[in-house]
Amino acid sequence: MSSTTTFEMNGARVNGLNFHWIEQGAGPLVLALHGFPDTPHTFCHQMAALAAAGYRVVAPYMRGYAPTDAPPEAPYEHAALTQDVLALIDGLSDEPVILIGHDWGASAAYGTAVLAPEKIAKLITIAVPYGEKLWNSWLVNPVQQRRSWYIYFFQLPWAEEAVAYNNFALVERLWQGWSPGWNYPRESLEAVKAIFRQPASLTAALNYYRHSFNPANHAPALQPMRERQGEPILVPALYIHGEQDGGIGVETTAGMEGYFPNGLEKQILPAAGHFVHQEQPEQVNRLLLNFLEARS
Repeated sequence: MSSTTTFEMNGARVNGLNFHWIEQGAGPLVLALHGFPDTPHTFCHQMAALAAAGYRVVAPYMRGYAPTDAPPEAPYEHAALTQDVLALIDGLSDEPVILIGHDWGASAAYGTAVLAPEKIAKLITIAVPYGEKLWNSWLVNPVQQRRSWYIYFFQLPWAEEAVAYNNFALVERLWQGWSPGWNYPRESLEAVKAIFRQPASLTAALNYYRHSFNPANHAPALQPMRERQGEPILVPALYIHGEQDGGIGVETTAGMEGYFPNGLEKQILPAAGHFVHQEQPEQVNRLLLNFLEARS
């Protein structure tokens, strides 16, 4: 995140919550969805490039991430995020939109593409693949199980205290481990910590994992949406993964092409980790623009 970059700030009540977002540019809508532990400013490089190319880019603070609402009683599982994205699309555009998602944003984008492919012109996801290779890795891949230690750790009732300890040192450890060697902007990390200093937002961010990975926390009303997870994605798609990703191993991307009958362009970038779109912004922007300019 550049300290000199400025964005327009807007918001609306969407799916029962007050959402806020940053935006830049004018033209066809690109909806950019951030993940954990992050903010919408994670896409600052992509927003500038896409705005210059004639797109309007809207990057919301996801459910629970202040200043978007973080009600303690709300569901924070994957299906709830998908509901949010569907409602944002309906409120922001009368035409199919371009979806970009990183980390949890990628998960929400996949769910949206399954449920409403007619609302999406093209799909771009980063750092979280789609398909059985990833889903099974938490059961049968000891290396990925070790990478994913934080998922199990966040289930604990005192995880908030541990995450906040020593000025959120654990958050910094995650960034360092997921993108080894990346000299990340200190202001970007501080922006994440500022959100998590609001207890409701920290609990909401951890609830993404508690509600999605623990069936006891699943919202019964979202069961029909959960049952459709894993269906083929009919939207033309681009997937980008850093070869050195320390959070989700590159081997988990194997075979995901089979879930995209209308085409998947998969790009593995060497010398990049989990935050590949920030680590190698010029290359990622070039891939995005080439994909968007190509005919479906």
